[in-house]
Amino acid sequence: MKNIIKSLAVILATLMFTSCVKDLNLVPKDPNIITSLTVYSTPAAYKEGLAKLYATFSVSGQQGPSGQPDIAGIDEGFGNYLREYWNVQELSTDEAVIAWNDASIKDFHWQTWAPNDVFIAAIYSRIMYTVALCNEYIRATEGKTDADLIKYHAEARFLRALAYYHAIDLFGNPPFVTEADAPGAFFPKQTTRALLFAYLESELKAIENSLGAPKFEYGRADQGAAWTLLAKLYLNAKVYAGVEKNAECATYCSKVIAAGYTLNSKYANNFTADNNISPEMIFPITADGQHTQTYGGMVYLIHAEIGGSMPAAQFGVGGGWGGLRTTSALVSKFTDPTGATDKRAMFWTSGQKLVINDIGQFTDGYAITKFSNLTSTGAAAPHAHPDFVDTDYPVFRLADVYLMYAEAVLRAGNAGDATALGYINALRDRAYGNTTGRVTSYDLPFILDERSRELFWEGHRRSDLVRFGQFTSGSYMWPWKGKVAEGAAVPSYRDLYPIPSNDLGANPTLKQNTGY
Repeated sequence: MKNIIKSLAVILATLMFTSCVKDLNLVPKDPNIITSLTVYSTPAAYKEGLAKLYATFSVSGQQGPSGQPDIAGIDEGFGNYLREYWNVQELSTDEAVIAWNDASIKDFHWQTWAPNDVFIAAIYSRIMYTVALCNEYIRATEGKTDADLIKYHAEARFLRALAYYHAIDLFGNPPFVTEADAPGAFFPKQTTRALLFAYLESELKAIENSLGAPKFEYGRADQGAAWTLLAKLYLNAKVYAGVEKNAECATYCSKVIAAGYTLNSKYANNFTADNNISPEMIFPITADGQHTQTYGGMVYLIHAEIGGSMPAAQFGVGGGWGGLRTTSALVSKFTDPTGATDKRAMFWTSGQKLVINDIGQFTDGYAITKFSNLTSTGAAAPHAHPDFVDTDYPVFRLADVYLMYAEAVLRAGNAGDATALGYINALRDRAYGNTTGRVTSYDLPFILDERSRELFWEGHRRSDLVRFGQFTSGSYMWPWKGKVAEGAAVPSYRDLYPIPSNDLGANPTLKQNTGY
């Protein structure tokens, strides 16, 4: 459902004033004035409202690609949800660096960020903005008996859960508001990580039977998406709530796997302009060169990966931005960085140095060729445009679920699980094009490396390193970690990002995360 995320400014404007209208209980005489009492006057209007919720993850404002931003205080392209989420999850790890000097952007890779960081404030604001809109929509659809509206209601609750999942992972103890909190002037109270974990678990289970069946409509949240999010929640339960939930993770992974998803026969086809037809896509953030124009999201990931001697036309766009590359730590996880053996080694080495002496130089560090705005056949994108792209972002795909299952059963004490080994080797058979990459056993270090080989640049790396105790500690180094060329440990409090200073100033009930 590529077009579900067309942004509607009138819907947003209406929702922002819900409390005033409800309190006065007025219906304007002028039919041209739309309020929350009249905006959902037709079934189609409810779907348009739902579209705005999906749009909060992909576009940055009320018109594309700029001009009416959702959040203030940052360039609209930078303030895009997906762009900032990717930055905090990837630029802070061994998988990505950026050459630019925009504000504090390099602090991510150095792990030297501060509470007043504009980019951290942007993703925090984005998360809370999405939660607020979802809350309003959930209120508007509460108690509806129409089959479509029941499904829309559940989808809104899923999208809110996804945003809160990002909050628990990145910030730990965010302010917490649901549809039960009437709109108005009040200070949202801060929750704890353990309480938010319990809420997300119960919420995802509560909506499970109201969501559409797996794959009922591409681009919309369905049962497969909810099961996958539950599996990820359970896999990280020790970090989030201090408890092990590995058996539960394996159970929900099995539900996803049994739902009919299959691996794409070619790894690279998960990242092309027609990846909407990939059979392993569980939940995407969709993109469309005509209808979802933004300078964030996949536009950012494709343009910014291109620079140096890389021909932009080879990636289906009009030019490169010369920003994103990777470090030697990721390259070293592949025995052959040319991709001749493991086809997941998607590096551009011509004119690029392996060693990063200067993060600000695009040619220091191998470039990545993973994302493309050409189709799987090499043809132009369906809505070909020199700037904007059709390539969807794979939030959840089957390969991730295979690896989560393998990790969960291993952590649960079942090291000899033949099913898990089969899933790992299915990924490696695809990567190698034959059976030469197969393994006969695996351990946790192997799983962490295999997740990096399979899922690099897909927004999982920071969470994985935190779960394995390697994000801030001295047990694993990569170039320029801790702002040292060979890498250095940083304080463990940086496993969480700080609550932004501006929100601490606006809400006196909030407490800063330890260390900041």
